[in-house]
Amino acid sequence: MEIQAAILRETAEPYRIEAVELEAPRANEVLVRIVGTGICHTDVKMQNGYREMPLPVVLRHEGAGVVEAIGVAVSKVQVGDHVVLSFNSCGLCANCQSGQPAYCHEVAPLSFSCKRPADGSSPLSQKGQVVHGYFFGQSSFASCAIATERNVVKVRQDAPLEILGPLGCGLQTGAGAVLNALEAEAGSSIVIFGTGSVGLSAIMAAGIAGCITIVGVDLNEARLTLAQELGATHTINPANTEDVVGRISTICGGGAHYSVDTTGHPNVLRQAVECLRILGVCGHVGGGGADVSIPMGHLLFGRTIWGIIQGSSIPDIFIPRLIDLHLSGRFPFDRLISFYDLADINQAVADMHAGKAIKPIVR
Repeated sequence: MEIQAAILRETAEPYRIEAVELEAPRANEVLVRIVGTGICHTDVKMQNGYREMPLPVVLRHEGAGVVEAIGVAVSKVQVGDHVVLSFNSCGLCANCQSGQPAYCHEVAPLSFSCKRPADGSSPLSQKGQVVHGYFFGQSSFASCAIATERNVVKVRQDAPLEILGPLGCGLQTGAGAVLNALEAEAGSSIVIFGTGSVGLSAIMAAGIAGCITIVGVDLNEARLTLAQELGATHTINPANTEDVVGRISTICGGGAHYSVDTTGHPNVLRQAVECLRILGVCGHVGGGGADVSIPMGHLLFGRTIWGIIQGSSIPDIFIPRLIDLHLSGRFPFDRLISFYDLADINQAVADMHAGKAIKPIVR
C-alpha cells in the first residue's frame, strides 16, 4: 500500500514528507494506522548522527494507532484494536524470558539496525528502492507502520488514542524508573534532575508512589513551575545556587533516598549521586557516551548507581496501568503535549530542541 512518511535522507538534514510503499504484514507482524506519534530525544539524536544508520530512513518509536491487518501467526491483537507501539525485544534471551524485556540481549540491533532481524529486509520502499524502516520495530513517522506482535500493546478504547504514543518510550521511562526500578516507597525523598518529558513523568510517578519530598532540578524556570504543579514539593535552578547538593541535603534532611538523572550530563550525574544519603539509589536514564567521575568514598557507604532502560517496564502491563492512572486524574501527562501536523514535523523537532515543546506529538 502507498503511505505518507517523513524520510530522513541525509544526517542532520530536515525530514521530507514523501509517498512510500509499505508491505503487508508478515506472519508475526501487525499493520497499524498511526493516529499520533511522539518525538523523543533519541529520534533527534539519531537524526543528527548519534549512531550510524542506513539512509534513507523513516524514524520514530512512540506511535499509537489502530490495527488494520495482522499476520497469520498473530493472536495478541485483532483488526480494530487500539494499540501503543513500544520498544522491540527478542522474547528468547534470558532477560526476556525472566520478564526484563527492556534489557533484551538484542536490544541494540532490534532498535537501531533499521531492518528485520530475520533477513535484513525493510517493509518500506520507494519506486523499487529500499527505504529503511523497522526503527525500534516500528518506524512510526508515517501514516501507517509495520510493528511486531511483541511490541504492540493493546489499550482501552475509551482512552484518547492520539496522545498515547509517548507512553511507549519517554513517559514509561520516567514513570517506570520510579515505580518499577527504584520502587520508591511512600514517605521517601526523591530528586529528579531534568524536567523534560521523562523527568516530569518521574515527578508525577513519585507522587503516585507517595514520596513525601519531591525535588525537581532544571535551568528552565517555566518547566520548574510546571514541575510544582505536577507534584514537586521543591524546585532548584542551578543558575541560582552554587551548591545544588548542599541545597538538596538541607531539603531532604541529610540527603535523598532516591535520585533520577534524565540529562545524560556527567556533572549532573555526579550531583545525582552525591545528593544521596547512605544507602541511597540513583537511577540513570539519560544515556550519553561521556565518562563520569564519581568519588569512590561516596559510593562506599552503600550508595548505588542503576542504569535504567525503558523504566524497566513490561509494556503490556505498565502502559495500560499508566493509562488507567491518567484517566483517574493521577498521571496528567497530557499537560506535557503539544500537537503538530505531519507537514510541520521539522518545526516540531526545532521546538523540542529549543525547549519550547516538552513532548511534541505529530498527528
